[in-house]
Amino acid sequence: MSELKNLKVMIVEDEKNIRDSMAEALESSFGEIITAQHGSEGVKKFKKYTPHIVVTDISMPIMDGLDMTKAIKEISSSTPIIVLSAFSEKEKLLKAIDVGVDKYLLKPIDMDELLASIAELAKRKINALNDVEFGDGFKFNLSTKALYKNDEMIALTKKELAFVMLLVERIGTLVLHEDIKKHVWLGEHVNDTAIRTFVKRVRDKIGNETIKNVPGLGYKIEF
Repeated sequence: MSELKNLKVMIVEDEKNIRDSMAEALESSFGEIITAQHGSEGVKKFKKYTPHIVVTDISMPIMDGLDMTKAIKEISSSTPIIVLSAFSEKEKLLKAIDVGVDKYLLKPIDMDELLASIAELAKRKINALNDVEFGDGFKFNLSTKALYKNDEMIALTKKELAFVMLLVERIGTLVLHEDIKKHVWLGEHVNDTAIRTFVKRVRDKIGNETIKNVPGLGYKIEF
């Protein structure tokens, strides 16, 4: 499935040997493999790299996989997450469901089963990425990185495109000013006044009501 090459997968596992072997098994099928050794690092790398699918262990130091899942789902509720664990207790399964885990696999992991599970969730993600519809007749294709209004493409600058894509990838979720600075200005210094001026220019192209402002915090696009 050639579309898998467009996807980023993050593996969160505290045991280095397992983490490395999983990354090696997946790297030929996906465009990019990101690794983290515990949940706290996983959240940080999710914010930095915005992977399309997350595979995580449960029992890890600093922050476990279920707490990390909850944090990631608050950032992007549509990101598929597969949890791997040696636990079979009812409480763990119930908590996994409660925090929004998409798939739960028990250790020892069968690599073919893991690959099949990721491929299944990837298909869903690819279908979701084809066209994200929002607002009054807007449609964004994350594969081609193009924004349309009633099937007519809207021209965007490089920064405008990065901003709209960030909001669409996290649609329905507030994107903080710091994340906008990091993803749109790539760490360059920019003040809040410049951001407001920039957002106003984008709103002039796609409408004030499409991009919601949460004063002092950031912006979001609703479904």
